[in-house]
Amino acid sequence: MKVMVIVKASKASEAGEMPSQQLLADMGKYNEELQKAGIMLDGAGLHPSSKGKRVRFAGQNRTVIDGPFAETKELIAGYWLWEVKSMDDAVEWLKRCPNPHPEVTDVEIRPLFTAEDFANA
Repeated sequence: MKVMVIVKASKASEAGEMPSQQLLADMGKYNEELQKAGIMLDGAGLHPSSKGKRVRFAGQNRTVIDGPFAETKELIAGYWLWEVKSMDDAVEWLKRCPNPHPEVTDVEIRPLFTAEDFANA
């Protein structure tokens, strides 16, 4: 199964602060483990929302909204795309991850839809 692992933003990541050298080293090692295990398909950190844009869809209308965006807890600072055996397997791998931020951090795991999910649609 493919899952997206979503690292939520923090005040520091939204301020554009770079991670410490220690965290970069720890994440590099962790990513190597994921790659060696054949789990990591992709992953990246994201620039702060101040460098982003949103496009709001309302019927036929499109409105462009420049960042930054409010509600840091709803923003994403980075992601991984993994191929795992099960959700339990993804959880076990994620529990080995270094904390992406110095403070309490929530990291979300969401399964991707597959063609089979739409078979009855």
